[in-house]
Amino acid sequence: MMSDHEIDYKIYGEEMQYVEIELDPGETAIAEAGAFMMMDEAIQMETIFGDGRHEDKGFFGKLMSAGKRVLTGESLFMTAYTNMGHGKNRVSFASPYPGKIIALDLYRLGGKMICQKDAFLCAAKGVEVGIEFQRKLGTGLFGGEGFIMQKLEGDGMAFVHAGGHVLQRELQYGETIKIDTGCIVAFTPSVHYDIQFVGGIKNTIFGGEGLFFATLEGPGSVWIQTLPISRLASRILAYGTVKRKDEGSILGGLGNLLDGDGR
Repeated sequence: MMSDHEIDYKIYGEEMQYVEIELDPGETAIAEAGAFMMMDEAIQMETIFGDGRHEDKGFFGKLMSAGKRVLTGESLFMTAYTNMGHGKNRVSFASPYPGKIIALDLYRLGGKMICQKDAFLCAAKGVEVGIEFQRKLGTGLFGGEGFIMQKLEGDGMAFVHAGGHVLQRELQYGETIKIDTGCIVAFTPSVHYDIQFVGGIKNTIFGGEGLFFATLEGPGSVWIQTLPISRLASRILAYGTVKRKDEGSILGGLGNLLDGDGR
């Protein structure tokens, strides 16, 4: 029997998606601060410590649980949205940057998912949002984005956000793929995760892809994104802070005027 709230949902949009959650009377959805988009009048908002799953843990227990989430880039607080009306009502949450919203049915996925930090968007009340450390020494020292990850546990619906296009890959027993750590969105706990050195002096110095990549070995499901937010941010930062050279262009400064960069 399911213990988490059972919610209905629909995902809208293409590049900038949002998810609309339909709540029956008394049902609650939880979300990260800043994810809220809109809601019906009968929906009531409440700021809570952590995810509200363990309401009997006391203040210190709630603080410890919420504090672990800070390590994954989330805040101490979350917001609960409860339908206080007599009929069905809706609340919507928007993606923070271009990409896709992925619906994860934890009941069908075995009750647990491991996700990239900052991936969580919203969920049915009862889903626990925690932290998952990758315990291997190599992963801890060199894993970068892949060392500290989010853990979603429960039997309800959870929604995570990924950048760019998203691919779901089913790995068979013993099947292994090598992947940039930032491109991992989520995977089932049955997938074996590790970090490997790229190798080769030329790759290390001139490759431009970092010194390490992740290896994922099946069996299990893996969700992969084409545009990690860290990659997007680094490109924007590089473009915004480095003065562009004309590089011997015949048009020179006039070319900048024509392409909208005339200052």
